[in-house]
Amino acid sequence: MSALTRIIRFVKPYKRDAILAMIFLVLVVGVDLSIPRLVQVIIDQGVTPENMEVIFNTSIIMIGASILSALLIIINTLLSVRVAQNFAADVRKSIYHKIQSFSFGNLDNFQTGRLLVRLTSDINQVQMVVFFSLRMLIRAPLLLVGSIGIMIATNYQLAMILLMLLPLTLLLTVVFIRIAQPLFKKVQKRLENINQILQENLSGIRVVKAFVRRNYENKRFDKANIDLMDQNVKFARLISVLFPIMLLLINISAVAVIYFGGLQAIVGSFTVGEIMAFISYLLSTMFPMLMLAMMAGQISAANVSAERMIEVIDSVPRVQDKSGAVALPKIKGRVIFKDVYFSYNGSGSEPVLENINLVAEPGQTVAILGATGSGKSSLINLIPRLYDVTKGRVSIDNIDVRDVTQSSLRSQIGICLQEAVLFSGNIRDNIKYGRDDAAEEDVITAAKAAQAHEFIMSFPDGYDSVIGQRGVNLSGGQKQRIAIARTLLINPKILILDDSTSVVDVETEVKIQNALWKLMKGRTSFIIAQRVSTVLSADKIVVLNGGKIVAEGNHAELMKKSPIYREIYESQLGNGGNINE
Repeated sequence: MSALTRIIRFVKPYKRDAILAMIFLVLVVGVDLSIPRLVQVIIDQGVTPENMEVIFNTSIIMIGASILSALLIIINTLLSVRVAQNFAADVRKSIYHKIQSFSFGNLDNFQTGRLLVRLTSDINQVQMVVFFSLRMLIRAPLLLVGSIGIMIATNYQLAMILLMLLPLTLLLTVVFIRIAQPLFKKVQKRLENINQILQENLSGIRVVKAFVRRNYENKRFDKANIDLMDQNVKFARLISVLFPIMLLLINISAVAVIYFGGLQAIVGSFTVGEIMAFISYLLSTMFPMLMLAMMAGQISAANVSAERMIEVIDSVPRVQDKSGAVALPKIKGRVIFKDVYFSYNGSGSEPVLENINLVAEPGQTVAILGATGSGKSSLINLIPRLYDVTKGRVSIDNIDVRDVTQSSLRSQIGICLQEAVLFSGNIRDNIKYGRDDAAEEDVITAAKAAQAHEFIMSFPDGYDSVIGQRGVNLSGGQKQRIAIARTLLINPKILILDDSTSVVDVETEVKIQNALWKLMKGRTSFIIAQRVSTVLSADKIVVLNGGKIVAEGNHAELMKKSPIYREIYESQLGNGGNINE
């Protein structure tokens, strides 16, 4: 089954409208096929014998037929638009919902630009095929068959001469399809590339300007833009060659009708009106072939787009609820890593974490230290199952996190990631993002704990202040504090802070940390920090190096037994730090 056939199944809920559209299209074809016969009557029975009554009456019938045809086409178009738009909305919804179900592992494989193309350009491509199928794809073969039947009934010998051109027309269409499909695949890949560059550049425009990389980015975009243009030009060249050849065949056919039909008219076996009708039916035969050729290009392109959409739809979330998964009961917060190994690309790749054995007791604060790339973020991502362990077990209160539903697990875990992501809307909505029913008092309490209340109230609209795209009108520290407030508001039993104070100044960090230490009481907390000063009071400090735990204990213990920790401490605070060991 082709990808396009699978995607077209989304039309099924709207089959009633689709069937009605096709019925009206059949009626349109019937009316259109009657008009050449009416032209024949006007010429043979009206113009030639100079009978004005026949000319007038038949013209009235033709006008009526044309009006009826226009009305039928309008109804068909409205139904086709409704089916195509509903189809596109359902496909877009299905792909978007599927993306929402993806784990971090799936999102690592799909770049943002690629997903955007699938949700926009690819869906539009298939939507156009659905629309034109109900408008043209069915009409073309009906016109073709109807016109050929009438031509054979009118003049069998002349029809056979013209039908000899049909195999050549069909061959051209097949060749066009075979060449067009791989070309359009390349077009979509180029479009993906340009979208990726746009997405990266627009989201990082401040970095571009700060590092004076405008010329570099312009050249990168220009190259991608030219690549896309070149590929579109190749596609357009193919069409520019095919259509003139098809038109040439139509004109040759018309000349043949006039010549051979004229010879028969001279001897009286064929009338002028029949020649005119025959030419009209000839055009009704050849133009559907031209429409089919044009549709063949669109279908070929849509099939490529459908394959890319199916790739997303068929993707299986790497992290999903197992059969029989239950809701996680209210937890105390004991977290255990037992013989844990983790690789981003499965067991066959180099492990990021090796032989991790770690216990965090309820209410303990566990700090994770280590150099960049040591596996700190990877370690804490395993607790809420943002990724699954490759080997071993992560459990909460002796319950394997893989045995419970993701929603019940994450609802009891508060995560503040290193990158503070804010959404369009006001500040209040962003703080309440994880708890819609939170009271205003709770929102303010969380903001105060995150040291955000003061700067929020400095804005004219306070908590109603609108946040620009991705928090563009806030400083990095302000965004981070709102993100921390959002995490604190859900009152989690397990709190994860992934270097969440790295972008604030030291004074603000001290204030946030003092508030957090109070809030951490009664919670199991995991803190990733670059500054040793922020973790000195932790109940347990874990030092990672190369994905392995190389030291574990409190500050005083590690200063005595861990050279790596002591080196980190002395490099940041020095012996004169006057910190009690």
